[in-house]
Amino acid sequence: MLIGLLAALLAALLTGSATVLQAVGARRAAGTGPRAADPSRPRARQRARQRAGERVGEAAALAGALRQWPFLAGVGMDMGGFAAELVALERLPLYVVEAALASALAVTAVGAARVLRVRLRRSEWAGVVAVCAGLLLLALTAGRDGHGTGDDALRLGVLLVAVALLVAGWAAVRYGGARRTPLLGLVAGLQFGVVGVAVRVLPEPRLPQLLAEPSAYAVAVAGIGGFAALTWAMQHGSVTSATAAMVLGETLGPAVVGVLVLGDHTRHDLTPVAVLGFVAAVAGALTLARFGDAEQPAAGA
Repeated sequence: MLIGLLAALLAALLTGSATVLQAVGARRAAGTGPRAADPSRPRARQRARQRAGERVGEAAALAGALRQWPFLAGVGMDMGGFAAELVALERLPLYVVEAALASALAVTAVGAARVLRVRLRRSEWAGVVAVCAGLLLLALTAGRDGHGTGDDALRLGVLLVAVALLVAGWAAVRYGGARRTPLLGLVAGLQFGVVGVAVRVLPEPRLPQLLAEPSAYAVAVAGIGGFAALTWAMQHGSVTSATAAMVLGETLGPAVVGVLVLGDHTRHDLTPVAVLGFVAAVAGALTLARFGDAEQPAAGA
C-alpha cells in the first residue's frame, strides 16, 4: 500500500514538473510570430498561405523544442511518471491513482508560479490546498484494490471502448461546433481513463500471450487516441475547458469502473471520508485547469 501511494505521488510530481520543463523548452524554441498579411493579394490566397505557414510554424516549433534540454528532460519525466503510474495501478484502487494523477495540475501550477513567473490567484492557491487535502484523505482511507484482472469480457470491453472513443473524437471534430474543445477534452480524459483500466486488468506481460491480449492493444489505442484528442483540443480551443473536461473524464470513469466492476473499496467503512477526499482533489484540480498547458498562462501573463 505504501509503495503504491508513493508511486502515485511520484507519478503526479514527475508529470506536473514535466509540463513546466516542456513549457520552458517551448519558450526557448519559440520563433517569431506570423507575418502581416499583404493587402495586395486576394484574401483567399492570403488565408491559404497563412494556414500553410501555421502548419510549417508548428512543425518548426516542435523540431526546435526537441533540441532544447528542458523539453527533452520533460519528455523523460513523462515516461518516468507513466512507469510510476503502472506501479501504483498494481497496488491501489483506481479512484486513488486517477485522483493523484489529476493532482499533477497542482504541481504544474506551483512550478509555473516559480519558474515561469505566473501569478496564481487566491482561488488557485485554494485549489492547490484542496488537492493536497483530498489526497491526504484518500491516502488515509484507501483500501486494497479489487479482484485482480477481471474476466475476458472486461478485457475485450476496454478495447471496444477505446475504439468507440476514437469514433467519438472524430465526431467531435466533425460535428462538435462550438462545443468541440470540451468534447475533445472529455474524450481525451476517458481515453486516459481507459489506459488506467486496461493496465489494471492486464495479465502478466508474457510476450506470446500478450500478442493476443485485447487489453494490451487497448493501452496503445487509448493512449494514442487520448493524446491526439487533447492535442487537437488545446491547439484549437480553450486550454482551460479542455483540461477541465479531461480531468472529469480521467477521474470519474475509472473510479466508477473500479468500485462497481473491480471491487475497489475503502478501509474500515470510511467511504464518506474517501468520497470527500476524491471530490476535494478533483475540484481543486478543476480550479487549476488553465495549467493543463503551462505555456498558455505564461504567455497570457
